[in-house]
Amino acid sequence: MSDVNTDGGDETATLIRESGGEAVFVKADISQPGDVKLLINRAREVYGSLDCACNNAGVEGRVAPLSEQALENYDTVMSVNARGVFLCLKAEIGQMLNTGGGAIVNVASVAGIIGFPGRLSPYVASKHAINGLAKNAALEYGKQGIRVNAVCPGGIDTRMLDSVVAQTSGGARTTRKLMDPLHPIGRIGKPEELAELIVWLCSPLASFVTGAIVPVDGAYVAQSDQ
Repeated sequence: MSDVNTDGGDETATLIRESGGEAVFVKADISQPGDVKLLINRAREVYGSLDCACNNAGVEGRVAPLSEQALENYDTVMSVNARGVFLCLKAEIGQMLNTGGGAIVNVASVAGIIGFPGRLSPYVASKHAINGLAKNAALEYGKQGIRVNAVCPGGIDTRMLDSVVAQTSGGARTTRKLMDPLHPIGRIGKPEELAELIVWLCSPLASFVTGAIVPVDGAYVAQSDQ
């Protein structure tokens, strides 16, 4: 597992170990090719091969209409979300080709399926790019035993969602109060509800699933089709 935040990464690795799992934390900035190479090589050193991967790192950027978005914000969001996933896919696939295949899951967003006018154009663009990369990689490497899928969470109870809500509401309303009613299921999701799907997609149980873009959103996207 990896992040740019060492304290958070070490804490998460400790929680995994305390729950009976195994974890190795590597600090890395996925927008930098050298860091990605270090991360993938470390996984190979520890486990002997890279059999599955989840590309989850991302930033939300500034909430504003497109005409008011700064180029610097666009570059930052695209650098992490789109460039970062591209670099990770490139390195992960390179390793998996050497060992007979594997499974990769990109974490995109419902913003990779629909738009959010007046708010998050760089973020929306980056998440559409992540879904496109998953589809293309699935087509390119399916016959070589590599499956690539993307999951698209709706509102999930995370720091990132808190940040977006704070920007849109001026911090006047809580995340749950604002976001729960937007989801037909009546609430936002929990991180573990997304994680369960990711684990399944990485497992042999999903052996015929590749190139899929899967909403995990309490029917948020379904209502946009009405």
